[in-house]
Amino acid sequence: MTDVREALFIARTTDGRTVRRPLSPHLQIYKPQMTMALSIMHRITGVALAVGALILASWLVAAASSDAAFDTVSMLLHSWIGKLALLGWTAALWFHFSTGIRHLFWDVGHGFELPQVQASARFVLIATAVLTLVTWFAGLLAL
Repeated sequence: MTDVREALFIARTTDGRTVRRPLSPHLQIYKPQMTMALSIMHRITGVALAVGALILASWLVAAASSDAAFDTVSMLLHSWIGKLALLGWTAALWFHFSTGIRHLFWDVGHGFELPQVQASARFVLIATAVLTLVTWFAGLLAL
């Protein structure tokens, strides 16, 4: 089989000269920054929310199925690993929400200056922590 990857880097300029196309920048070129980490975490939390939604759906299906099925799922969710997963899901929910609000501001053209970008990144992290703690304290007080 012929390797065509090298041929994909060859291009012609407007005057017909053959040139080699540059490589696209990647992690070996870019220095890691908070905005990069938040962008990656936004995607990861989106996946975590989908998994959490499946767990929530299984809990609802178990509740509709039988007492034994509901007790099994509830036992799993009340275990230490279940509570840790719920805490992570809550944090993922608030992080994804906060970065979504940040992106809404960007969509209308606000907050692109470097100091504003850094401030909004810090705000996302603080808001995630505060909202997660408030949610859990409110949930524990309701018990």
